[in-house]
Formats: sequence, C-alpha cells, structure tokens
Amino acid sequence: MRRHAGIMSHQSIIFTTIIAAGLSMPLQAQTALKDAYKDYFHIGAAINAAYSNGSNAEGAALVKAQFDSITPENDLKWERIHPTPQGFNFEPADRYVEFGERNHMFIVGHCLVWHSQTPRWVFEDDKGQPVAREVLLGRMHDHIAAVVGRYRGRVNGWDVVNEALNEDGTLRKSQWQRIIGDDYIAKAFEYAHEADPKAELYYNEYSLENEPKRKGGVELIRKLLAQGVPVAAVGLQGHYHMDWPEMAQVDATIAAFQALGVKVSITELDMDVLPAVRSGHSADVSAQAEGGANSNPYTAGLPAAQQQALADRYAALFRVFLKHRDAVTRVTFWGVTDRGSWLNNFPARGRTNYPLLFDREGKPKPAFDAVVGAARTAQ
Repeated sequence: MRRHAGIMSHQSIIFTTIIAAGLSMPLQAQTALKDAYKDYFHIGAAINAAYSNGSNAEGAALVKAQFDSITPENDLKWERIHPTPQGFNFEPADRYVEFGERNHMFIVGHCLVWHSQTPRWVFEDDKGQPVAREVLLGRMHDHIAAVVGRYRGRVNGWDVVNEALNEDGTLRKSQWQRIIGDDYIAKAFEYAHEADPKAELYYNEYSLENEPKRKGGVELIRKLLAQGVPVAAVGLQGHYHMDWPEMAQVDATIAAFQALGVKVSITELDMDVLPAVRSGHSADVSAQAEGGANSNPYTAGLPAAQQQALADRYAALFRVFLKHRDAVTRVTFWGVTDRGSWLNNFPARGRTNYPLLFDREGKPKPAFDAVVGAARTAQ
C-alpha cells in the first residue's frame, strides 16, 4: 500500500550533514527512513516544542531529513493547550502545525480526550464537586470544537480518545466514564468529526497485544463502528520491551483490527532495553516504580551485543508491519533520539535507556540500518 497521497516525496539518498547535540554527523549517501518506506507507510516521530519553535535547530534538521510525519508529545494535550477555563494557549501548537506544513508532513493531533494530563477544573464545579453529565459533555464539545476547529484542514488525523481500557479489556473508570457514561467515547468522535469532517479520527491504546485487552479493544471498536462512529484507525502505541510482545502477538493484533475494516497505526514506538523494575508491561504514566541497583546497567553505553539484539528485534518488528502494509498507514517513534526519550525516566527515573534508532548524539544506530534493511528486502 502506498502512503497517503499529497505527502511530498524526497530524494532517496541524502547528501547532507546533520548537527546533533552539538556534533557533526555526516550522512554519507544514507537512505532516509521516510524514503525507505515511501511505498509502504508514513514514518513519524513525536516531537516537543523545541523542535518546532527553532530552539533545537539540529534536532529539527534530523526530523526533516528522516521523517514525513509528526506527533506532538504534549503541546496539544488538554493541560497545555487549555489549562484554565478562561482561555487557551495555542502558540506552541501553532508552531507545531506550521513546522509540519513547512516540511510537507502528515500531521497528527495528540490527544483530545484522556484521563491523564487533563486539568481538574474540567471535571469539577466551583465547589470542587463532580459536574453533571451535560456540563462535562459541554466542556468536551467546546474544547474539541475550539482545538480541532482551529486546525481544520491542517491537521490530518487526531487521536480522539486515548487509553480508555483496563488491562482486562474493560472500560477504565476514568472521570470521563464515571460522569458521562460509556458513550463518552462515541461523543468525542462525534464532536471531532463535526469540527473537521475530513480529518482521520483514531482510537489510541497501549498493550493491545495482550489477548484480554485486545479482545476488549476489538469489541469496543466493533460497537463504535456499528453505531456509525467514524473510527478511521486504531493506534497501537508500541511501547515494547526486548522480551515482549512476541511477533505473533503483534501480527495477531494488527490482523484483528484489520478484520473490522479499520486501518492500524503504530503510534508511539520505542523499545525498552533495560531490566524490568516492575511486573507487567503497562505504559500507564501513573505506574512509576523505584529502580534497584541492577536496573541501570548501561550508563557507559549500550554494549555491542545489546545493540545487535535491538537491531534484530526492530528488524523483526518491521517485517511484521510490512506484512500488513495494506492495513498499516503509519509507524511513529515516540521521540527522536535516545537522549530525549521518556524511557530515561519511566517507569523508574534517572536511567540511561537506548530505545530509539538514533543515539544521544543523533547518530544512526545498528537498529536504524536494520529497519532500512527490512524495507529493502520487503516482498
């Protein structure tokens, strides 16, 4: 499947120099990620404000050279863009959208409705008590109308609802669900579609590779589609580990949603290479843990054997994505370089992690070559 029409392609070979973290990095006749996958799906990165406002010019150059899609880490989340009832802070989001437009990228909006990073005032009255259903629906509607409406025709797709499921596949008892009811998800999609009828609308979730949660996710999307809710794609976050998930789980998860008639995006891809500090593989941001003496073994750099293991795992993963190229529309990494990854501080703070394709200086790792190589050998 060819990637979305309207995204401008670039030369397959880059003859340029990227300055990353203060160091020069010549890319000598190196194929860019976005060009390696131009006939298959978008390759994206999650970026913060420093990339789009000009303060990290070196990082921005790397993003422009390698990726054709962007997602904002935080600048479109409710607490950043609508921190008080009285007003919005659109400036960082404006810079983000302008950056994507200048560089002819597929622009994603992340995210409209989430239980986390949403101010308390959204759910409470002036006495600190939970608001009524109709009040919260009104606040949701007005927020979505303002944010999606401002970027109507400019943002290509929106993560409308983020992480609505528990690990067992049941609906999370968030403030949204408790006050509005189970139909808050359908309402969010209704309001987003009303604000921009041409934008793609997504449901985004982690750990859908685990069968109980996958079954719950499939049932949720089936019900929404039966109600006529315009779900264009399901986002598999892809916060993976070296020992989870198995490739068969990824394969089965993509196939399960494709069978419903929706597309699939890999929306927040990274690979935690460090020892586990807690049980399970949840990417719930509230699930912090304490790191032990053996939880941060690679402070001096990732050894060659681990670099190769990471490369092999990424290659296997992209072979699964390529197998499902008719369903997968986008693969977005959650971050650009290892230095900026959230996994340096999650689930335990202060660790030195190596989850992405570019190292702390912005240089491509063996995993980068493995991912490009997977595209070259795609059947």
